[in-house]
Amino acid sequence: MALAEDRRNRLLELVRNRGFASLPELADEMGVSESTVRRDLDQLEGLGSAKRTHGGVFYTGSAPQLPVFEERQPAQWDKKRLIAERASQLVQDGDTLLLDGGSTTYEVARLLVGRPLQIVTNSLPVANLFASATNTDLVVLGGYVYPRTGVTLGPYANDMLAGLSVRKTILSVAGINERGCFNSNLLLVETERAMMRCAEEVIVVADSTKFGHQSLANLCPLNAVHCLIVDAEIDPKWQKQLSDAGVKVLIAEKSVENVQPSATSQ
Repeated sequence: MALAEDRRNRLLELVRNRGFASLPELADEMGVSESTVRRDLDQLEGLGSAKRTHGGVFYTGSAPQLPVFEERQPAQWDKKRLIAERASQLVQDGDTLLLDGGSTTYEVARLLVGRPLQIVTNSLPVANLFASATNTDLVVLGGYVYPRTGVTLGPYANDMLAGLSVRKTILSVAGINERGCFNSNLLLVETERAMMRCAEEVIVVADSTKFGHQSLANLCPLNAVHCLIVDAEIDPKWQKQLSDAGVKVLIAEKSVENVQPSATSQ
């Protein structure tokens, strides 16, 4: 019983530190089977410390639950994880980064926990990842908290951003077409534009399903983005259109070391 309890405590700590984790990822980290992870997660869910969802598990022990964010997070998770890994490779120790509250950006943030960085964010879920990291300087933007996704936005956030300068801004978007990048909230778009203005380099992380679609508000034209990271399923016509607009396109592909062993694959 003591061994099982120790294992569950370790599992809970992994989920707490990452916010969201997939079953294969947890099984690989723990060195146990996925069925063992599922049984332990059932126990943790019963205690209210974790919440199972399609593709993985969320930590719910002390952070507020954000239903819309939780719904979006598992969607296209494999693509988002590869994109996040590629984005994290662009970050150097000591960088000052501005991270928005998109689900793909959240995956980037999870991979940066523990590194010596300065993080600025308008996302409460992202801030929660870094709140106890002793080697990370964390700045959380103020403003109105949008309850569905846990991001701050509006004039207070924008005013604060006007006084900041960062090395890189990493943004998620809801859609991309020939007119540029789109997001679904008018106030959020204004705040993200302020994020872009204070950065030396604007990086957009978006999976291939976002292309050819638009959302409520146009964030920026394509040529306002310095670098876009996408999975390998992007249509070549969109890749060419981005390149023609002067956007550096990085394709996130699965490397040999990223392939899960068959015993822990989904």
